[in-house]
Formats: sequence, structure tokens, C-alpha cells
Amino acid sequence: MDTMSVRVPFASTMHQIGKVSIKAASTGLLAIFLMSPALAEGVGEELANAFESGSFDLNFRYRYEFVDQDSVMRDANASTLRTRLAYKSGDFRNFFLTINVDDVRPIFADNFNDSRNGKSQYPTVADPKGTDLNLASLTYTGLEDGTIVVGRQRIIRENARFIGNVGWRQNEQTYDSASIDYVVNEDFKVFYGYIDRVKRIFGPDTGSLTAPVENFRSDSHIVDAVYEYSPEFRVVAYGYWLDLENAPGSSSRTTGLRLTGSTGDETRISYSAEYAQQKDYKDNPNDYSEDYIHLTGGVDWSRYGVMAGYEVLQGSGISGQSFQTPLATGHKFNGWADQFLSTPAGGLEDIYVQGSVKTDRGNYSLIYHQFSQETGGNDYGNEWDLVGKWPLSDNYSVLAKTAIFESEDGFSSDVNKVWLMLTADF
Repeated sequence: MDTMSVRVPFASTMHQIGKVSIKAASTGLLAIFLMSPALAEGVGEELANAFESGSFDLNFRYRYEFVDQDSVMRDANASTLRTRLAYKSGDFRNFFLTINVDDVRPIFADNFNDSRNGKSQYPTVADPKGTDLNLASLTYTGLEDGTIVVGRQRIIRENARFIGNVGWRQNEQTYDSASIDYVVNEDFKVFYGYIDRVKRIFGPDTGSLTAPVENFRSDSHIVDAVYEYSPEFRVVAYGYWLDLENAPGSSSRTTGLRLTGSTGDETRISYSAEYAQQKDYKDNPNDYSEDYIHLTGGVDWSRYGVMAGYEVLQGSGISGQSFQTPLATGHKFNGWADQFLSTPAGGLEDIYVQGSVKTDRGNYSLIYHQFSQETGGNDYGNEWDLVGKWPLSDNYSVLAKTAIFESEDGFSSDVNKVWLMLTADF
């Protein structure tokens, strides 16, 4: 069909798709086999076999986090244990059930503001206690070239700069969503997701939340298409229409293009170049249009690697009119001290350099950031980040890292953070 003959506006079409609830979509998937007598034969036995042949995984993640923040009276000492029980069923006529239950508990030391416990005399470490249903999704793999997932699921698009799971925090961000991943051919694939609700990192409702919004009620659409011509040239086009109904100031429409590639064997050269534009969307009371730019280049040889990057999130200087990424894995970008999880009104320029070393005993990285206003010219500060990770065996690993942020031009306060993390998988 000639694409020029399509008369229905794309945004309008997506809005109609979004009216289908997650519950209705789940019912539709199940109806694929329940409506057919031939398929329905032996359902009980097959279903029992699918559950019996499923697999359980158990993960423990202990983390100690220390925070020294000049603007807060006391230092934070957060000692938390996350226990995750994961289950994936066997194949039931191309259907799979996935369930994750997470439990987060403070142990040994709980002198920190977990965003719910009211301990405002301490810096925030957003790992509140509680037991929660992290994942509960139904996956259908019966399409020849596609996979459909319905329910509470983990969504990570590209490098998680715009859509991520915030996996660093003990409570993971997940999505009540219906999504389809479709492979057109070996070089080209597309993804679409309708998001009904964003379950954020603040855990179950076990106390008074000091964060602005616990979970996002959503009527959002996310789309991307990937074309990989060769290892040297890969392009991703994306569009994110985020309608966050109980946080309208964070609603936005973002469209962009990302190029990545690498070449070489013993010496590997890599690059990425990304541009996006963001505008207000739906009930956002702000009227703005701001850009995003991210450029990186790196070289890896033997056990060593060097990479440099330049990232810009524009801002007009007026509150509510800067490029925002409310669903991103923010801890991954702009320094681990987490001073820029929300883009300041004046925007953000981040110039950074990273060096890394791989050894037989572990991997190490050192990163330096220089932060400044995109509009106005003031300096925000600089940050040093250092991390080391050591595998102890196939099931156990240790990670240690630190972040040292020094504020400039009165932007905020100095912040020092230290983490020690132990992980066990079974």
C-alpha cells in the first residue's frame, strides 16, 4: 500500500489503540486458543505441565550506601537487602507467564530518608521497605516474527536514556503495558508499547511519600524502529508520547534519531550521535520546545578503554521549560551523585571522560564530569565517579563505587556517596 494513501493521523490512531485496557488485551491473547475447540482440547493437562516445567530464580542484593550531603544535618547510612523471587512458566501454546516478587528491607543500619519513613534529618536514599509485585506479564511468541507482552513488564529502550527500569535502585521501575516487538527482517525491527501505568521506584504504599508522585497514571505511547546496516552503522528512530495524567508537567512528546557503530578487532573504535526534540504534550501547562544532543567516541584496546562524551539537555531558563526524561534510568547519566535526575531550568551541559581497565580479577572505571548551564553560562560543578566490580564465582559478585560532586556558582551543595554491593543469584 502506498503510504501516502493513509489518511488517519498517526497520533489519532495511537490514541484509539491506547483506549484498549491492559486487562482487555490480556483477555484477547487468551481468546486465541479458548475460542477454538481444537485448541482447547487438553488445556488443563497442558497448563499443568507448563506450570510444572517452569523455572524459579532467587536473587539477593545487599547494598550499603553512605551519603554525606552538606545541606543536610546528618550523614545517611543505608543498609538494605533486596530479595527477588522470579518465576517463568514453561511453554503453553506459545504463551509464557512471568512473575517477580521483590522484598526490600533495611538491615543493620537504617539512618536514612527512604522517601517514606519521614527521616528528613538524613539525605535521601530512595529504597523504601516493602514487598511488591514487580513483574506479572503474559508473553505470546506465536507470531512468526514478533513477540507480544501484556501486563506488568520491564521496558528498557536503547540505552535507557528515555525509557528504562531504574535498575540501580532496590525497587525497580516497571510498566503496566501492552507491547509488541516485531522483526521485519534481519536488519530492521520495530517496537510499540502502550503504557497504562508506571510503577516507580518508591515501593508499595507503606508510609507517607515525600516524592512528588508515587506512580504515574499514563496514557502513553512509545515507538522505535531499528535499522542495522552493519556493525559500523546502526540507526534508531524513536517517538515517545508521554501523557502522565497525575503529573501533567512531565507530559511531553519526544522524537529523535540515534546513530551508533564500532569497528576493529584488537583495537575497537566506537561512536554514538543522538539528537532529539521535545515539546509539551496533552495537559502540560508549559509551552516549550527544547533539544537534546549526545555525542560519544571511544577506543578500546587490549584491557584498556577511553571514552569521551558531550551531552546537552536544553532549557529556556524558565521553570518547567527544560528537556526532561521522567521515565529514564537517570542514575546512569550525568553522574552517580544523582544531582541531575531532573534537568534544571537553565538546561544542562555535561562534558565527560571515562577510562576503564579490565583485569583477571575485576573491571574498573573512572569518570570525570564537568557540568554547566546550557542557558546562562554558570557552572553547576564537577564530579568524579569510580567503580570496581569483582566476580567471586558464577553466583556471587561484589561491586564498590563512589561519587564525589563539588558544587560551583551556588548551584547546590557538595555531595559524597559510597556504595558496597553484594549480589547472589541462584
